[in-house]
Amino acid sequence: MKKLAGLFAASLVAVAVTGCNDKESKPEAANNAAAPASDKVVNLYTWTEYVPDGLLDEFTKETGIKVNVSSLESNETMYAKVKLQGAGDDGYDVIAPSNYFVSKMAREGMLKELDHSKLPVIAELDPDWLDKPYDKGNKYSLPQLLGAPGIAYNVNTYKGSDFTSWGDLWKPEYAGKVQLLDDAREVFNIALLKLGLDPNTTKPEEIKAAYEELLKLRPNVLSFNSDNPANSFISGEVELGQLWNGSVRIAKKEAPGTIDMVFPKEGPVLWVDTLAIPANAKHPDAAHKLINYLLSEKVAEKLTLEIGYPTSNLKAKAKLPAEITHDPAIYPTAEVLQKSYWQDDVGEAVEIYEKYYQELKAAK
Repeated sequence: MKKLAGLFAASLVAVAVTGCNDKESKPEAANNAAAPASDKVVNLYTWTEYVPDGLLDEFTKETGIKVNVSSLESNETMYAKVKLQGAGDDGYDVIAPSNYFVSKMAREGMLKELDHSKLPVIAELDPDWLDKPYDKGNKYSLPQLLGAPGIAYNVNTYKGSDFTSWGDLWKPEYAGKVQLLDDAREVFNIALLKLGLDPNTTKPEEIKAAYEELLKLRPNVLSFNSDNPANSFISGEVELGQLWNGSVRIAKKEAPGTIDMVFPKEGPVLWVDTLAIPANAKHPDAAHKLINYLLSEKVAEKLTLEIGYPTSNLKAKAKLPAEITHDPAIYPTAEVLQKSYWQDDVGEAVEIYEKYYQELKAAK
């Protein structure tokens, strides 16, 4: 998943997909007025990397349903767009909120309850990914891909044993060398964990304490980057910093034997990107068909091979090469998962995080 910092992310790019996904378009409405809308079109709003070329070809061929894809660049922008959308054909039918936005949107009545009878793919999903606190019983969402941030490093410069704690990034010898993800919550998570605090805290005094701790880290920070953050490691511009597990997979493919990652002893803060249906979606039947397709074995396997993030589909996982499923930097071990946290919605406290985050980035 590509996250962008701040509450106001870049504008969206709409893409019409009928066998390729590079033609700009708005979600269809008038073209299908004569036929049942649910049988002809579905509007998908998901992360850019999650729809590689050709991924939706078979769905359109099998169902006759045209998929209009809009590029999702942040949960905050997605939330605002869905909040404002009407019930017309130009609204989104399937969205891809991260787990902590599922709970927020469900609580606010923004999501439609899923009809599990129309989603047989559920039987293929890892039960350890289901029925989580953010969506008990998976009433509103199904998990697609798992993200876990860790400490990435150039193996020719550093050893994995050099990094056992998030606190290692504060060491003075790393002055001007550390890349952080450009995301307020991801950055504050490491400081809160270093301080032994809840990474999902909403207490202003604890968030402030994390900010003050991050000011001590600031001299070590070379850059903040969530826009294809693996690229700077691949190019050699950066040799140490935060990365998501999917980004590590990309780095390992592009620069074999150069990049690796470890999860610190405090544990990572996990997120899951899900698939859900807005409450006022115009094409719910087509939406269920698309979700079932996107989570299916064949599609899930292709997507993880393409972008590296662990899939929720167990049948797909069984087909993946060991270089992915047996790599603890990509698929966190059971031990790591046990000490991990789930990133949760922090409500209005997100404004406090954002305020301090912008101050942190501006600090010298």
